[in-house]
This record gives sequence, C-alpha cells and structure tokens, in this order.
Amino acid sequence: MPKILSGKCLCERVKYEVADDFRYALVCHCSQCRRATGSANKPFAGIEAAKLALTEGDGSVLRYGDGKNHDVRCGVCGSFLYSVVQDGETVHVALGSLSEAPTLVPSAHIFVGSKASWEVISDTLPQHEAL
Repeated sequence: MPKILSGKCLCERVKYEVADDFRYALVCHCSQCRRATGSANKPFAGIEAAKLALTEGDGSVLRYGDGKNHDVRCGVCGSFLYSVVQDGETVHVALGSLSEAPTLVPSAHIFVGSKASWEVISDTLPQHEAL
C-alpha cells in the first residue's frame, strides 16, 4: 500500500491527502501553466482523481474551470494546489504544495517550445517541444 502524502495551501486553510502512487511527474512550461502559477513553469505529478481527498477547507476552495476540468486553489490565500484534468479522471498535483517529497520526481520538461524567453532550463532532464 502506498504512503499517504499531505499537501496544503500557504495559509493552511485547505489541506489534502494523496497516495504516493503517482503515474508520472513532469515540468510544464506552457503559457497557461505560467499564468496559472505565476511562475516560469509548473512541476506536477499525475494520479487518478480517486487517490486524492480534501481533508480540510472544502468551503474555502476556489475552482477555476468547468465541472470536469478545473484548477483548485485556496480561495483565501490563492495558493495553487492541483488541476483536475481528463474529464475528472486524473489530478495534476502541484508538487510545491506537498508537505513531503513524493517518491516520483519529474522525468522531463514539456512544452518547452512555448517557455518564457527569459527562462533557462539548467538540468539534464529531457526537453520536449510539446507533450
């Protein structure tokens, strides 16, 4: 049975638990992820939606997007926590919102063809122009 990891927002009002059973982990450089995070990229890990549960602060959650595909943030501090994708089947957990390190770490950079012109990728992970 996989270990359970915890995650939370900056103000600690919204908390979640997720199984340390991620299927993939990547760093996205697309313009949408840059705008959503306010950062040069979005390191995330993908897992089945059923393996993540909000444990505190459901009433403080801000969902941006439609019912099946949306970003989840704390409605108080604005912290970006995860994205629900693939019509609600998968969750992309923002790795920076985890309180512990996951077993799986990013294996590649994606959408580097649209990365910010000022960003320099200095690690040796593979880089893909798109997905």
